[in-house]
Amino acid sequence: MELLKITHQDFVMYIECAKFDGIWEKAKRNVGEQNLTSTYTWSEGVVSVDRLPEDDEPQRIEKGEQAPAVFFDNADYPVWVEFTNPKVTSAQFGFMLQADNERFSFHKRGRILSGFLNYGNDIGRSEINLVYTADGQQKKFSFGYEVLSTKLNYHEHWKKIIEDIEQEYRMLSLDYMRRTFHGFNPDTDGEHPDLVWWSIFQEEQEKFVKAVRSIIERPRHRLHNISTYQRADKLRRITTGIENELAEHRREPAHLYHVEEQTPSNDTQENRFLKHALATITAKYELLKNRIETIRNASEEMRKEMNSMLATMKHLQHNPFFRTVGRFKGLTQESLVLQKASGYSQVYRTWNLLRRAYSLNDGIYRLQSKDIATLYEIWCFIEVSHIVKEQLGITDEDVDHRNRMEMNGMFTWELGKGEHSRILFKKDNVALAELVYNPKHTERENDNISMENIYVPTVAQKPDIVLQLTKDDMQKGMKMTYLFDAKYRIDGRDARGVDTPPEDAINQMHRYRDAIYYKDHSSDELKKEVIGGYILFPGDGDTADVEVSRFYRTIDEVNIGAFPLRPKDERNRFLLENFIRELIDNAASEILSDSIPQKGLFYNEGNPLYFVADILGDNDTEALMNGTATSFHCSNKGPREDVDIKQIRYFAPISDNCFHGYYRVESVSTHEVKGDRYPIRLEFKLSKYTLLDRPVKYGIHALSARGVAFTKEKFMKYCEEHPA
Repeated sequence: MELLKITHQDFVMYIECAKFDGIWEKAKRNVGEQNLTSTYTWSEGVVSVDRLPEDDEPQRIEKGEQAPAVFFDNADYPVWVEFTNPKVTSAQFGFMLQADNERFSFHKRGRILSGFLNYGNDIGRSEINLVYTADGQQKKFSFGYEVLSTKLNYHEHWKKIIEDIEQEYRMLSLDYMRRTFHGFNPDTDGEHPDLVWWSIFQEEQEKFVKAVRSIIERPRHRLHNISTYQRADKLRRITTGIENELAEHRREPAHLYHVEEQTPSNDTQENRFLKHALATITAKYELLKNRIETIRNASEEMRKEMNSMLATMKHLQHNPFFRTVGRFKGLTQESLVLQKASGYSQVYRTWNLLRRAYSLNDGIYRLQSKDIATLYEIWCFIEVSHIVKEQLGITDEDVDHRNRMEMNGMFTWELGKGEHSRILFKKDNVALAELVYNPKHTERENDNISMENIYVPTVAQKPDIVLQLTKDDMQKGMKMTYLFDAKYRIDGRDARGVDTPPEDAINQMHRYRDAIYYKDHSSDELKKEVIGGYILFPGDGDTADVEVSRFYRTIDEVNIGAFPLRPKDERNRFLLENFIRELIDNAASEILSDSIPQKGLFYNEGNPLYFVADILGDNDTEALMNGTATSFHCSNKGPREDVDIKQIRYFAPISDNCFHGYYRVESVSTHEVKGDRYPIRLEFKLSKYTLLDRPVKYGIHALSARGVAFTKEKFMKYCEEHPA
């Protein structure tokens, strides 16, 4: 259906969307119709702009005024431009991304430019930029508007997400080469951009000074022609012209000959930039230093460090190297030296970072941010970290932020993954919990953190957020692992009006938990148990209705489910808060007794079984029989299918058709035997050995290698009735 008609003096532009009614209803349901507005702007030459509702009269849109939105994320918008000016000879779209421009083609015979737009997860302001040739002149046209989200309120929720991320990780929200942008103003009030500048330079100052020194020691230079006049006996190189001149003046020893020589010069564009950057940063540093020195709680050590750094930079400014370097007049062209050369690239990087003091509110300048799906994922990580800290009742000093941002290319930052995003929560220097963003999925990538066993040997399984709580009631330092995955998607709405998470995301959490299980328990008993997995999604709904929804009830049933989480929604945030509080407050034994165990593990005593099996394979027979063994590897097929493995608490090893005692079974895990038909074997971790009063006979008929399980009553009765 046609949505917009833009009548221009040279053309008529039509913007369409085949499924717009469904998109509008979805956005209205999730965001509210009152929030689905956009401000439209355009350049000169426009006669009228009309919105074309289906089966209704066209609605005239006034320039700079708000009107119902047309553009939303993740939707295709065919665009047609019919040129009414017969003198148009060429036309194209002028987007920043070449891939977008290639979606459009110009049909010269019909003077039609056509293609389609899809903004993906980019939301914010955008423009259609049209470049065409008419009457022998190149003309440009621009049409601006907002691209909205169908799931979150761009005018409210997006701003809150940005504020929360920027408060935690300055500049992490920013990106470049996106399809949308956002208005911003330099910070003159409120956020103190000088403090942002200072904070950045505090991290960069040593690298900056080191880079300046390295350039002074080994600068890039260029050859410069110098004209001189020399007598014949001083000439070092004789050209054809000078040779003729020598012949002409051979009887005149005082004659001077004009010579041009090349000599290296430090007066290059890059060195001029260096001189300018050093002078500007030094002046800014001195200004802020003087201001900071007036703060009463500034330490003497800090004052000394500031004075030392200022003295160092001023000393570099007066280096003789800069006497031959001219005044900086701007970068007239892109410089590969500044981008890649040793020393210069660091100075250029620092310079760019220090220019990025900003405030993301409506203004005349433009900044591009990461796509909304990425922003939502980062925001969820921050929210979970805040909730964990709140429910643990600890202060900021008890939170060990080992997470950091990393440069992604030349212009933007990303949050480190795995080890580089770790947050440790402590109290009295005892670790209580830790949180990791996007843990890596190979053993090598995670080997330096306590989550090294978040690893899958088959395919990549990478939950967005991993929370591990430390419990000591069952065994010292036992880790309880919970997976969270942020999904910027809503599947639909149930009968109660509650938004539902995507079904495939719920299924993915089952795969995460099951796939990660095998590696965890082949190494370290219960310490890496994945208890459950949960989706975080930008859904809405009354809290009472959410609590009876299917995706929420399954959390209690199978420890797989979802939590609606969106900015400024304190009602449903409480559900996640309450859940994490229960995880923190409950003992490990209580959590495990309510959890469905992973294959091959037991959680609670229940009805304990005594497992009797013959010793085969790679087991140490002597150690097992004399009571000193610490493990037992079951046969290739393991216990019979009717044996409830999770209830096995004791193990009696058989040798020569009898057993002499039994072990306490601490846990059951998996053991891999490479190259075998049955590569995954069960491994029993053994502890205390109890020697019976007399050996017990057990015939070959029972077990072969698979073993038999008894209840305690039947086991003791069997021992009494079958002495060896």
